[in-house]
Amino acid sequence: MGRQSSTIFREPEGAIPNTVALLWTSALWLASFRLMADDSGVLNVLGVLACLHTMVLAAYLIHEAAHYTLFSSLAANRWAGEWMSFIAGASYASFERIRHLHIRHHRDRADVTCFDFKGLMQRQPWLKRALQALEWAYIPATEMLMHLQVVWRPFFVRSQRKYLPRSLSMLVLRGLLLALLASWSLKAFLLYALAYIGLLHVLNFFDAFHHTFEQFFVAEQEPVPMDGRDRAYEQANTFSNLVSVRFPVLNLLTLNFGYHNAHHEKAAVPWYRLPALHRELYGDTSLAVMPLSELLRSWHRNRVRRVISDHYGAPASGGRRADSFVGAHGVSFLTVM
Repeated sequence: MGRQSSTIFREPEGAIPNTVALLWTSALWLASFRLMADDSGVLNVLGVLACLHTMVLAAYLIHEAAHYTLFSSLAANRWAGEWMSFIAGASYASFERIRHLHIRHHRDRADVTCFDFKGLMQRQPWLKRALQALEWAYIPATEMLMHLQVVWRPFFVRSQRKYLPRSLSMLVLRGLLLALLASWSLKAFLLYALAYIGLLHVLNFFDAFHHTFEQFFVAEQEPVPMDGRDRAYEQANTFSNLVSVRFPVLNLLTLNFGYHNAHHEKAAVPWYRLPALHRELYGDTSLAVMPLSELLRSWHRNRVRRVISDHYGAPASGGRRADSFVGAHGVSFLTVM
């Protein structure tokens, strides 16, 4: 049932920030390919950064659309989500599938994933060793596997066959566009691949340290037991990893997604109001805020262990809290299908 509103956007005050975010992401993403194809090395670097930046924004705008915080119309949110999915390289699954599993994450207070990548690694030890070796070399192989399985499982898994038309059509469309890009500029094609690897690193870094939830590998509609996971559990096992506490404007680089405790407390609050909600709920200091410097150290030190770890670890009390926070793989809302 749709929402009735006299405005295009869900909130009147969202007209400017949402318009700027959507237009900036779309226009700069398209322009980044021209920069990556240029003869100037400086412009090539700027092109890679622009492409990475806009794909990150697109991913988090998908998240906003999934919570219907952009537009007053459900259909408009879906269209925005689909377009942002295309920019972020996540369009092999429909926006509705992405949304359904993400809402389950909030409702079940758990990391609900349909593809048991840990079980696959246990059955195929060579795969585990390969992923660990690649992660040691800072190649985001585990996240690559999670994205690739969205594409190939409809071809080989009977229960996923209903998603084959979508996966196949996007594979053909994106394959043709990538071929055109390579024929126009091989350099732009290779730099786009580099930007996409950067995207996987960025998304995994922030996703890895948002929660210490339980992880369940289930079918899309399969329920999971709540086992006492109430709102207190949700907040106690949720963490805010801000880009910067001192300079809050830098958190716009991830569309304020780092204010994760505030988001889980009131999931319907749009991205541009999350900093104010965070201050309202937690004040200027919060034990749930994990310093970026600590998380970077943990992300680096646990990059191999994280591949197969049975648990996410947990922040300690006192200094260097993130040292015991191993983090997670396979929890991105773009790949849990």
